[in-house]
Amino acid sequence: MRRRMRSVRARATLAATLVVAVALVAAGAAVLLALRSSLIDQADTEADSVARNAASALSNGFAYNDLDLPDGDENPVEVLDRKGRPVAVGEDVEGMSLSASASDRLNSVANDDAGDTDEGVADEEDPLGAGDIADETWYGEGTATVEGEKDDYRFAGVDVVTKGGVPLTVYAGAPLSTEHDAVGTALTAMLIGLPLLLVTVGGMTYLVTRRALRPVEGIRAEMAAITASEDLSRRVPEPATHDEIARLARTTNETLAALETSVERQRAFVADASHELRSPIASLRTQLEVGAAHPELLDVEGAVEDTVRLQRLAADLLLLARLDAGERPADARFDLAELVGEETAQRSGDRIAASVTAEPVEVAGSRRQLARVLGNLLDNAQRHTRSSVAVTVRRAGKQAVVEVGDDGAGVPAAERERIFERFVRLDEARTRDEGGAGLGLAIARDVAVRHGGSLTVRETPTGGALFELRLPAV
Repeated sequence: MRRRMRSVRARATLAATLVVAVALVAAGAAVLLALRSSLIDQADTEADSVARNAASALSNGFAYNDLDLPDGDENPVEVLDRKGRPVAVGEDVEGMSLSASASDRLNSVANDDAGDTDEGVADEEDPLGAGDIADETWYGEGTATVEGEKDDYRFAGVDVVTKGGVPLTVYAGAPLSTEHDAVGTALTAMLIGLPLLLVTVGGMTYLVTRRALRPVEGIRAEMAAITASEDLSRRVPEPATHDEIARLARTTNETLAALETSVERQRAFVADASHELRSPIASLRTQLEVGAAHPELLDVEGAVEDTVRLQRLAADLLLLARLDAGERPADARFDLAELVGEETAQRSGDRIAASVTAEPVEVAGSRRQLARVLGNLLDNAQRHTRSSVAVTVRRAGKQAVVEVGDDGAGVPAAERERIFERFVRLDEARTRDEGGAGLGLAIARDVAVRHGGSLTVRETPTGGALFELRLPAV
């Protein structure tokens, strides 16, 4: 049971039912209050009319016994003097009991002929003259006993002065049985209808929620199957709708596609790395075994070259692993032109010297990683050039631009993106490459991207390759 209540369907159904219940209770209370208020207003109007008819007769000089008072069953009437004694009572009226506020008012009127008002009635400033009727009416509730039966009534009280100058108060009642019956009927209907309506709302909410979440269950089941089978080529079903669940399915499939690409890339990376490591390790082992058997035949220089090549490859693989793990570059500021000068100054001997044209421009990031990028670009240019390598550092708006160009054979347009893939070497590069593993340009682009920049290649005016590194300038 607790597990079911944890489901989205159960929680949505419970929440919807509670909200509807609160709304219905509030609306029902408002309806009952409005109905009761309307019926009480009608009773007040009826009681006021009866009281004023009797007061009008008294003000016109009718004797108490000549008053035409209605039957007590319909409208009980009682005429009181200022001491609260009844001087005239309606037919079959055995007694009337007014609310406490009515009694207080009667006592107040006995002390002050003008009287005070109650329950929203304005004060009377001037005393009534002979044959006058007060403009204000007092309203209240009480009970009346008619023919031995006691019922609730709504009373209206009107002050009047007879032609003989006798001040009186006329109380007339209107039965509240209609109000009680109407409110009771409405309340009974609500008590019966509310549970039925809540059951209907809860059931419909549960069904609609289950139908709406059915695609989610399909997505969950397919994801569980993908996890169990480890087949990342599978995709979750996409509903033919345009709602949030359809977008969730599309995003899930995009995530699966990206994960599949990442896994395939990782597998290819591991396979290529194993292949690249095999050659220098096998060569080094062969030389060491020959040297162990025939020391005079040991090729020390070849063993050192293979060891250096193996060391560089391991360093490249380690750097790529850190980049793939999301390593953030250090937040250091330095002059890019100065870094380019340091890198080109280190390259001498049998390499073709690079000419540098640079203007100061500051960048932020990892000095070591960017130095690795420049070193890889210079290595690539010096390896493939015929006679010259040119390096330019300049500012272009909010970017620092480094261009490394050579006068070699260049890069075919169809290969200008593929050369930045890992372990990719063009045919010419394979014949002229001095131990490279095809990781230099891939590392350079990854570092550039993680620094918020880019690395592209195009053609120089002489037909060689021109690599352009762009980084955000400080």
